[in-house]
Amino acid sequence: MEEKKRILVLTADAGFGHRSAANAFAAAMELKHGAECEIKIVNPLDDRRAPFYLRDSGADYDRILRLAPDLYKLGYEASDNEIPSMLMENVLTLGLYEIMHDLIRAEKPDAIVSTYPLFQAPLSTYFKLNRTFVPLTLIVTDLATVHRIWFSPGVDMCMVPTMEVYDLAVSNGIAQNKIHITGIPVSPAFSGRQPAKKELRNQLGWDPKLPTVLAVGSRRVDQLLDNLNVLNHFGRPIQLVAVAGKDDELFAQLQAVDWHVPAHIYNFVTNMPEFMQAADAIICKAGGLVVTESLAAGLPMLLVDVIPGQEEGNRDYVVKNGAADMIESPMEMLETMAHLMADGGALFKQRARNARQLGKPNSALDVAEMVWRSALRGPVSKKRLFGQGRHILIDLLGRYNIPWRENQSVEHYGHE
Repeated sequence: MEEKKRILVLTADAGFGHRSAANAFAAAMELKHGAECEIKIVNPLDDRRAPFYLRDSGADYDRILRLAPDLYKLGYEASDNEIPSMLMENVLTLGLYEIMHDLIRAEKPDAIVSTYPLFQAPLSTYFKLNRTFVPLTLIVTDLATVHRIWFSPGVDMCMVPTMEVYDLAVSNGIAQNKIHITGIPVSPAFSGRQPAKKELRNQLGWDPKLPTVLAVGSRRVDQLLDNLNVLNHFGRPIQLVAVAGKDDELFAQLQAVDWHVPAHIYNFVTNMPEFMQAADAIICKAGGLVVTESLAAGLPMLLVDVIPGQEEGNRDYVVKNGAADMIESPMEMLETMAHLMADGGALFKQRARNARQLGKPNSALDVAEMVWRSALRGPVSKKRLFGQGRHILIDLLGRYNIPWRENQSVEHYGHE
């Protein structure tokens, strides 16, 4: 019996989008080639050897966004230049090289997928020092504004969501034949023929006849409760569905509201694709994941929160293409909803058509098939390459007493 192909998926938990893209890819790969491969999802930053400034980056990310969003934006924009990015790559290599080395030695993957931008530099260093190239696929998880640290010319494939990001990848040195516009991977549950909205609402215990607005929140989403409160007094037939995203405080606040319209409150759900397909619109932040899933479901968006930096590009992309409205205040929510629902909901329907045109519900399945082909090719030994650059990297690691430990058994892992 032929040995199963090993696919290693690297991700992180700063925000929800990176992990969700990894999970969606893994689900699609399991669906298409589950009997022929083993998939392992790993967050290298969970390793106790990861530097504290990387290991705690998820918590720091939340804290900075909550307390100093303008400072986050300043840091994001200042670092998105050639020299700061080169310095960041050296820091990442020094901090994560040993972890990547040991991970690849232990897992012996036939292909690697990364949904997080901080892993490309140490992976590239591993490939050069050990003269073995494992096919590496990069999945970019924002729609328009993407930091240059994402882009490593050494990747085998770069999966991008839009033409805007395609152009950014090219401008940062990735060959055009390596770039594929696939969309951000979303659950395979978004693909294929879907039941009618009324049928889904009946199954979920919602009123099948009422216009339905889904609100998705967490501690990261500002003003969600305020916007739902004004819709609670909208004065038109409407149904609200709110998911608190495991935010217990928000969940308790939502439960305590004296609802004047039908309202269904959840702390967390595992069938979000079904919720999105049953709704007529969604109130959410401009995160890459929720925006991409909304587009895949053909769901108009009412954006109430935007993280400075990468999410500004997501907002601009969907607003410019007529799939979303940006809501700056609860009063603007009322005005926008009245406008969208006028004339029998004509503008709502147009927003939904625009979202469907932008959406890529088969994205995860498409990416899985391309990664599978790269896994069939497997690692390649390149013993004659990387001469001068290799010595520079060895010197860099040596200055900081980081053993680079060349893989002496390279002939057993990768072909010429």
